[in-house]
Amino acid sequence: MARETRRQRRDQRKGTTPAKPGGSRQRAAQPQVRPGMQPASTQTGRREPRGRGRFVKEAWGELKKVEWPNRGQVTQGTIVVIIACVIVGTYLYAADQLLKPFVRTVLLGQ
Repeated sequence: MARETRRQRRDQRKGTTPAKPGGSRQRAAQPQVRPGMQPASTQTGRREPRGRGRFVKEAWGELKKVEWPNRGQVTQGTIVVIIACVIVGTYLYAADQLLKPFVRTVLLGQ
């Protein structure tokens, strides 16, 4: 049996078309499975046995895949960060000096 189209479902909700015989579709009840019969990976609280040091081996393998920057790239990145800090620091200092009289007279009332 083919599924309803979106328009058919909308029309049915609006009441423009009569409902299908048999009512709405319901989910079939899932069979109950005892925890001992389930695979270990799907059981709550149980883990599959792992070999010792598997995490360290996998982490080391991932670190080997990383493309580490060379000395020139590190130097260039450091210079960019320092220049950005100087620019932002200069901007904040200038804004502080410009707003200092306003804060003293209006906000503090001195």
